Amino acid sequence: MRSTSRPALREPSYFVLAALIGGPLHGYAVIKRVAELSDERVTLAAGSLYSVIDRLLGEGLIAADGEEIVNGRARRYYRLTDEGYRVLAEEADRLARAARVVMDRLPHRSFPLGSIDHPSIVRTRPA
Repeated sequence: MRSTSRPALREPSYFVLAALIGGPLHGYAVIKRVAELSDERVTLAAGSLYSVIDRLLGEGLIAADGEEIVNGRARRYYRLTDEGYRVLAEEADRLARAARVVMDRLPHRSFPLGSIDHPSIVRTRPA
């Protein structure tokens, strides 16, 4: 059971937080790490990333962690806060429990869903 009434994290927010587990990153590095962690399922454009970052900053889940100038441009770094770690861990646990409920109910889990040989696919012979 959830310890707070906080809604589930959206997938982009979840992966942005996960990207910061290893330490502070700048925006472009976050974009690359999110794509890597999600097997390219979540791809963030810069505008989308900064919308997520603004929301996470406002919720206190991440914090700015310094800035440097690279090729004449400011590069801001972000890090997880203690609250960010807690929320991310809670969400990861929630997702794992939800997946276990489903996986435990699937028949013959050795067959991938969508497989032509999956036992839940009933085939009839033509008449």
